[in-house]
Amino acid sequence: MHATLADVIADTAQNSIEAGAGKVSVSLVEDGKTVSVEIADNGKGMPPEIVKRAFDPFYTEPGKHDKRKVGLGLPILKQLCDATDGGVSLESEQGKGTVLRYHFAAGHLDLPPMGDIANMLLTLFNYPGDFDLVFRHAKGAEEYEISRSELADAVGGLDSVEGLSLAKEFLVSQEESLVA
Repeated sequence: MHATLADVIADTAQNSIEAGAGKVSVSLVEDGKTVSVEIADNGKGMPPEIVKRAFDPFYTEPGKHDKRKVGLGLPILKQLCDATDGGVSLESEQGKGTVLRYHFAAGHLDLPPMGDIANMLLTLFNYPGDFDLVFRHAKGAEEYEISRSELADAVGGLDSVEGLSLAKEFLVSQEESLVA
């Protein structure tokens, strides 16, 4: 089980990156009543028969994981959504991409804490591959949006200690601006 919602978001967004998406969009919206996440990609997508089985804990897409015969990410997500008066939906079209939406009741006792969104983003932005990831976080009337490519350009790249440090500082400042 994931310790924080940031872990859940990272896990589900990583699926899009691993699906060969060139563009991944992650939206996190906190409106006081619900915490909603939408992850959309232009990756390889899934045929209908795989979409139907995606929440089955004893199934994983053939060829996705070399050493595992089960895939627990989406079944655990569904369990968390159910346990927190939330919900989850998955839409996918082979060759076009996937959209995963999930939400939780914000004040639910069993909802994990938000966790470190800035670190989660830095980890996703540094995932290997040729992709862009756009992240939007809205909390009440405040929000920000940043893309992997924009951030890398602004800090001179995400492949140096200096660039990573500047990126982390920026992401932390954006998250702090939502709390104020």
